[in-house]
Amino acid sequence: MAKLNIAHIVKGQLVEGSELEHGALVTPALNLDSLVWSRREPLPAADVGLDEVIDLLVEVGSRLDPDTNPWLGEAMAWAGESGSLSPRLVEESYRGLPGLFSAESLRFQVETELGWSAAKGWSEIADPWGGSHHVRAFPPRLVHVVAGNTPGTAAVTIVRGALTRGVNLMKLGSDDPLTASAILRTMAEVAPDHPTLRSFSAVYWKGGDRSIENALFRPQYFDKLVAWGGEAAIRNALTYIGPGFELVAFDPKVSISLLGHEALESSVTLKESAAAAATDITIYNQGACASSRFIYAEASRDDLREWCELLAGEMGLDRALSDGSDVPVPEDVRDEVEGLRFLPDDYDVFGSFKTGTVVLSDEPVSFHPDGKVVNVVAVPSLDAALEYVTVATQTIGIYPRSRGVEMRDALASCGMQRLVALGEVATKVPGVPHDGFFPLQRLVRWLVDDTGTI
Repeated sequence: MAKLNIAHIVKGQLVEGSELEHGALVTPALNLDSLVWSRREPLPAADVGLDEVIDLLVEVGSRLDPDTNPWLGEAMAWAGESGSLSPRLVEESYRGLPGLFSAESLRFQVETELGWSAAKGWSEIADPWGGSHHVRAFPPRLVHVVAGNTPGTAAVTIVRGALTRGVNLMKLGSDDPLTASAILRTMAEVAPDHPTLRSFSAVYWKGGDRSIENALFRPQYFDKLVAWGGEAAIRNALTYIGPGFELVAFDPKVSISLLGHEALESSVTLKESAAAAATDITIYNQGACASSRFIYAEASRDDLREWCELLAGEMGLDRALSDGSDVPVPEDVRDEVEGLRFLPDDYDVFGSFKTGTVVLSDEPVSFHPDGKVVNVVAVPSLDAALEYVTVATQTIGIYPRSRGVEMRDALASCGMQRLVALGEVATKVPGVPHDGFFPLQRLVRWLVDDTGTI
């Protein structure tokens, strides 16, 4: 198997080499001292104007075309050959990156998540007792453990790091070792010595390597550890957390759908709701946290069989963010579903492993549906589905949209983090809460000056 040579970015500077091998990945040697920023020195971009930062990001975004950007083209080609998504979905993901760098999106994030005044510098506020305080969203020192299920994660990490104007050490993942470096190399082409560029390092080491992480993941160097990933990655991150070193976790979630009885009222609503549900299930071939895995449907199993047949057919169609066929089904999931076929009194199985599988039941299955496998659970009412909503429930798609207002407070009380019309899960935009919080607001350090001076 051919080795992949990964270039590092250290404080904005390109570092190449092949001193270390990590299986199929070859990297330069790590100089740990070069990966931290001294607390005795001002942060490079702390006092750079936000307008300047946004202008820089917009220019970077305009150059993120894999047809003309050699580094991004290399990243896309590698992901198409080695990643978990099909080449078509990989290309769709990379061609969507410039949208994350639009001026409208960047300004919206700052305004909604931080407030423009506090983000720019010390902002005066008055209290009810006649006192005056100056508050600032102060630039943080962040170390990021970046997930690589889509290239958007690397791009979003760079955008958020730039907007908060702190320093950022990005630990690259083996499933996407190229995208972050490609974007930062593009930034270096735009502005070779810009303070924002000097605020970023992006390097690879094997996750969980204590000789590296024990040395770096310390409060004398960083304020927060920003971790994306599954349970193992988050549990590893938690082992480093202590006084002065906080975890900001984008941890694993399960998303679901709620189907009201209105979906079964006519052939039109049957087709419309089945197509919408399939859209939400198959986001990145069910590889996203927002992909629905359980659908709680307000009807009996007998009444739901026709709808499940339609759903299985819809799951077999190509969509912008999903492949219609030939999506790998994990072996354990395949075995579980095959076992349910021998229990026709308790389960109905529709579709196929080639195009998508629907399991209909009166109780949720005990395994984690994946590989375009979804469990439709018959419930007497949507209220009865509340027992299945927990703090691990990220996104809920609901049909019809009008049922959202009546359900949202109860769903929120159970732990739900986002409610959206069925079929619109993938419409989430930066600048609104993610996983129950405003990311930029969590990344910065909120400071107050009570001396009464500007």
